[in-house]
Amino acid sequence: MTKQEKVDFTIDTLQDLYPQIPIPLDHKDPYTLLIAVLMSAQSTDVRVNQITPLLFEVADNPYDMVKLTVEEIREIIKPVGLSPMKAKGIHGLSQMLIEKYNGVVPASIEKLTEFPAVGHKTASVVVAQAFGIPAFPVDTHIHRLMYRWGFTNGKNVVQTEKDAKRLFPEHLWNDLHLQIIWYGRDYSPARGWDLEKDIITKTIGRKTVLADYEKMMAKRRKKK
Repeated sequence: MTKQEKVDFTIDTLQDLYPQIPIPLDHKDPYTLLIAVLMSAQSTDVRVNQITPLLFEVADNPYDMVKLTVEEIREIIKPVGLSPMKAKGIHGLSQMLIEKYNGVVPASIEKLTEFPAVGHKTASVVVAQAFGIPAFPVDTHIHRLMYRWGFTNGKNVVQTEKDAKRLFPEHLWNDLHLQIIWYGRDYSPARGWDLEKDIITKTIGRKTVLADYEKMMAKRRKKK
């Protein structure tokens, strides 16, 4: 297969598997999405979706959020981890939203990354999912799969994002970034990976990745 054929195979397979793409984090508008994405750092979407309703019941907009103290926010979001940093970020960005943008979340990666605790990936998710602007946020699933599929050298997420944007058509970025996340969770996880179920890696996977998998399985068979 040529590189382009591999890309086309990946797109077609993902579209077959995920014709309707659920958004992992529950939200109702750009502000609640921004808060949810910020909270998801080093936490699971499932855990975040359990905690955000508790927070949004008290404050689902920047004006109500700044009425809370950082400590009060931290108490609510503590189960998601890194709560001191996240609470400070949520309070700070809410204040900044009011002062600079009249409480309206800007539809710009550049403007969003000026907010406390908002990095490039968080900003990319918000513009893609809240505003439909093409972006390709790279999380651990996408980083892992792009390497397994031989689409990037896997050195860092910055390089992986560049390679993804170069290989995939721009009009598909927003769908693909979600489809790859779901595929990584369902068929190509970091732990408990079964290559037989992972049709994309099995078909187009990097040779060294496939060889390493075979070695691992051979060792397991010997132990039995």
